[in-house]
Amino acid sequence: MIELLRFDFMQRALIAALLVGLAAPAIGTFMVQRRLALLGDGIGHVALTGVALGFLTGTAPVLTAVVVSILGAVAIELVRERGRTSGDVALALLFYGGIAGGVLLISLAPGGSNATLMSYLFGSISSVAVEDVWVIGLLAVAVLGVVTVFGRELYVLCQDEEVAKASGLPVRFLSLLIAVTAALTVVIAMRVVGLLLVSALMVVPVATSQQLTRGFVSTMFLSMLFGMISTVGGLTSSFYVEVPPGAIIVIVALTGFVLALGLGRFVRRSRPQESSP
Repeated sequence: MIELLRFDFMQRALIAALLVGLAAPAIGTFMVQRRLALLGDGIGHVALTGVALGFLTGTAPVLTAVVVSILGAVAIELVRERGRTSGDVALALLFYGGIAGGVLLISLAPGGSNATLMSYLFGSISSVAVEDVWVIGLLAVAVLGVVTVFGRELYVLCQDEEVAKASGLPVRFLSLLIAVTAALTVVIAMRVVGLLLVSALMVVPVATSQQLTRGFVSTMFLSMLFGMISTVGGLTSSFYVEVPPGAIIVIVALTGFVLALGLGRFVRRSRPQESSP
């Protein structure tokens, strides 16, 4: 581990990985609770169009990805809420449109090619610049700020939307807030995990925590811990194996889920024996 810190690009990548590991499971807990686990995938595909738009216009791909991802997240939430199109169909439209838009725009960009998108699709530790770290840091603070300030209201919404309405909560605003925050999280993670795998980091650590805990708050905090372990562990492994970090990060996260699944069953079986006289 000390050897990694000798390289500037690995220092930047590890900072970014820690921020991603914190932010992604935090908002992912609400998404899983509300059964929107695939929302991150849909936004990730839309973010691909934003990245390509950045190359086409000569602006920062991260900033254009933020704008396009937010617009896509708002659109999918409005379609889901108001339209006749079901949630899964709306997400499918987002999938196809995002990929098609990204490939089309990058082919129109000067000197652009589909290979240009590879680092964004699968993550790239060597391409994380100082500016990326600052942007990722600001976005991570925004995501964690939303979770901290609106956590109680979002919890009620995710538990039961009808109860949230009866309680006088602004359901539409909170629903859009989850979607927009998920969009920010996708952009945060795309440099480390990659757009194709970003949803896994928002879902798998949460699913892992659910095997070991019962409470919502404890699940969230434990998932954030698992998220950091997955990102840092996967990023460190990718440095030595010399492969894109996104795949190994997800493999580490899935390995943790399998271990937690077995441990969770053991804990649940032992509880009745511990409570018996």
